Amino acid sequence: MCRLRLCSGGTTVSQVHNAFRLATSSVDGVHWVLRRNCSVTPKQLMAMYLSLCGVSLAVAGLLWSQGATLVLPFAAVELVAVGLAFVVHARHATDRERISFSRGLLVIEQESAGHLQRCEFVRHGVSVEPPVGRDQLIEVRGSGQRVRIGRFLRADLRPVLAREIRIALKG
Repeated sequence: MCRLRLCSGGTTVSQVHNAFRLATSSVDGVHWVLRRNCSVTPKQLMAMYLSLCGVSLAVAGLLWSQGATLVLPFAAVELVAVGLAFVVHARHATDRERISFSRGLLVIEQESAGHLQRCEFVRHGVSVEPPVGRDQLIEVRGSGQRVRIGRFLRADLRPVLAREIRIALKG
């Protein structure tokens, strides 16, 4: 991180130039937050599902009243299947990886379906291996632990993340 001090009219203005492309740096350290790309929030998904249920059950009820008695049970089975798919999607909508480096400690938190896994690495003895192939993840090793990160990041940005973590560890 480069600091540039500018003086104008007796007041000092401090601007911070962030050397990191994917990270947020602050006084506390450097932080990366990688999230799943979700275009629909769980709340929007619920509204969509309820509107789908309303339309589907209205059509099925109309056909049932006209004598097509099997349409309603099939519509119910369809809505249950779609609802289960939406629940699986919503459980993973908030998945994330949070990587932070502060006070000589690299902390990696991975959240998947509400389960949080946390690993801590001391600066010295940590190795950050960039992905070897296009679909490979970054591997962080040290202190007898091994964590693979970068699953919510485009493959072309994974080497950038690995480089930034190495820079933070050296700094």
